[in-house]
Amino acid sequence: MARMHSRHRGKSKSTKSVNKTAAPWVQANAKDVSKLVETLAKEGKREPEIGVILRDSHGIPNAKQVTGKTISTILKEENLSPTYPTDLMNLIIKAVRLRKHLKINKKDVANNYSLRNVESKIRRLVKYYRGNKLPKDWKYDSEKAALLVK
Repeated sequence: MARMHSRHRGKSKSTKSVNKTAAPWVQANAKDVSKLVETLAKEGKREPEIGVILRDSHGIPNAKQVTGKTISTILKEENLSPTYPTDLMNLIIKAVRLRKHLKINKKDVANNYSLRNVESKIRRLVKYYRGNKLPKDWKYDSEKAALLVK
């Protein structure tokens, strides 16, 4: 999701390589990578965490270049995909963390503003996912969200 509440930052960032095939120094084959993705998912890792582990621990910079499929596609084929989309779940975790902080620090105006921005992003994503990856009647509720995260 694009930045909607703070567009005044710079544009420096890392970019992925343009190559569609795996680098010649990558030794892993497609079956090994997909098995590794499955085992990491069964351990409870989410898709971004799996990608970071593959990159840092196993020397696989991009799973799609090796297997021809994304991590989420591999998880869908093995029926291990999460019930809620990853980007929505990350925002819900952030909102729960901010609410917990605001219970202790009631006068923290900046974090109150951040919480409103995060919850507005959640509502936008819920509109986008409703019907496809979420039930039609699913609504964001902060108390239910705290139960989802636990």
